[in-house]
Amino acid sequence: MKNRIVLLGPPASGKGTQASLLGAVFGIPHVSTGAIVREERAKGTPIGLEADSYTSRGLLFPDELAIRIVDQWLGTHSRFIFDGFPRTVGQAIALDALLEQKSLGLQTVYLLELPDEEVRVRMLGRLTCSKCGAVFSENFHKISVEDPCPKCEGVLARRTDDTLEALDQRLAQYHEFTQPICDYYEKAGLLKKVDVRFGRDAVFQLLYNDLRTDE
Repeated sequence: MKNRIVLLGPPASGKGTQASLLGAVFGIPHVSTGAIVREERAKGTPIGLEADSYTSRGLLFPDELAIRIVDQWLGTHSRFIFDGFPRTVGQAIALDALLEQKSLGLQTVYLLELPDEEVRVRMLGRLTCSKCGAVFSENFHKISVEDPCPKCEGVLARRTDDTLEALDQRLAQYHEFTQPICDYYEKAGLLKKVDVRFGRDAVFQLLYNDLRTDE
């Protein structure tokens, strides 16, 4: 069974959803650098406050800080599903070195593929709960901003950055930075491409079956 996994993919490709489902089934922690930072910021730790000085201004924190954040988290974890990390080739190289130091080899990298046009459709139909942070799709979940959050009955709203202009910028950044990462992991023999247009359940079954193998 695979225990150390990276999920890559464009916005709205379902990285978070699949990571949560797989994590729940296999008992593997699902984590993103953003989630670690939010937890550390809530605790008021130095590394959390340092990272917040970037994210609070809408900036990506530097590779060196991202690796320090992950290094600290790996101090108490040997299994993981990284969601959207690494974000640059530099981070991928540093992660490999970090895992080698800890005798923890990365076992597989899944690229969740989704055409840009489908990304736009999904993102523009996305609703987020202002209370618990859960994300829903108007089309998939048959829900609207007038409905309460199915999880906590909080207020649903569209993110202010879910606009066509903002989406195009995010997609451009994704293609610029993620393609080299995919090339890096493909050369290492770790990359597996998954077409997510078949739907959440079909993608989950594919990933579930693959994770159960040792190949």
